[in-house]
This record gives sequence, C-alpha cells and structure tokens, in this order.
Amino acid sequence: MELGRVADHVPQTVADEEHDAAVLAPVVTRGDDYYLLFTKRADHLGEHAGQMSFPGGGREPSDADLRATALREAEEEIGLRADEADVVGLLDDIRTTSRYAVTPYVARVPDREYVPDEREVAEIAVLPVAGLLDPDNYEVERREHPQYGEAIVHFFHVDGYTVWGATARILVQLLELTTDWRAPERVDRVVDPDADVRQD
Repeated sequence: MELGRVADHVPQTVADEEHDAAVLAPVVTRGDDYYLLFTKRADHLGEHAGQMSFPGGGREPSDADLRATALREAEEEIGLRADEADVVGLLDDIRTTSRYAVTPYVARVPDREYVPDEREVAEIAVLPVAGLLDPDNYEVERREHPQYGEAIVHFFHVDGYTVWGATARILVQLLELTTDWRAPERVDRVVDPDADVRQD
C-alpha cells in the first residue's frame, strides 16, 4: 500500500446531510504485509447490526473536529489511544442512507491486541489487504434505491467475514488510491430493490 497517496489526496466533502460522522481506517503492518482493522458491530445495535465497519460514529458537541471524532470513537470501540494513531490523510466523504456525511481518516496503528467495547463491538477482525485485493473474494451488485436511485453494492469476502455497504465504498477508494487494484466495471448481478442483501 502506498499510503503517501492518501496524504496527497484532496478529499471531496459533503456538507448538506443532516448529521456528521467520522471513521478511522486503521492500517496494520506485519513485516512487508498490510492489514486493515475492522469491527463487527454488535447484534443488538439498531442500525447496521452485525455489519463489518471501521471504528467510528457520529460527531459529538465536545469533539473539536471530525478527526477528533474518529480518534475518540476508535478509543471507545477498540481501545486505540489517540497517540498511537498516525493519521496519514483523508478519503472522500460518503453519504449514507441514514442521512450521515461520513469522513474517513486513514491511520497507521500498532500491531497489537485490541479490546472491543462489548456495548458496540462484537468482534475485531484484522484482514489482510492481499485477501481484499484477490478478485476471487470480490463481487458487486446493482440495485435501485428508492431514495438515491441506482446503487452499486460492493462485497469483499475474506477469512469468513463480509465487508459491504458504506464500509465497502470507503474500502474501494482506499484500495484504488493506495494499490493498483481497480473495482471491475462488470456487475455480478442486478437485484430487486426489496431483496435482502447477500452477505455470504
């Protein structure tokens, strides 16, 4: 991964959504290999329960800025101290169907054991970037969203986990920016807007 490309990236921002949020995409290095840390959201959470995500959440009034939001949420969810995170840059803001504008930060973090906050996080998964780049582990579908129109939904299946939804959209940009990988133009399937999202 060429993380310097993130530092050089000029992110596109979203300023017209109802809520602001931020996430931290934590990059772990082991020798010459790169990994990304994800959380699996607790099943009892109302929104996006059980989904894979990057640590993050909504901005609080006490947060100085969205960078502070991302670092605070990472500390709350996985025990990452702010002084451990080497923030290298930002990706483009994304919109979510829950009317959030999400700002993704990318940071190098230590390769150590992290402790999930059981109130929000069911599990922490550190997935190899090599697996995320493997075309056999990727698929994409197109569906019509009743509010946003045509939606492209990416799926990454690695080590028994599936990353999809807003997190996969962030992941696509991160991989395209820092590696030679590009999301294929092909679409594996077109699905009915009311169909359940496939996660296996």
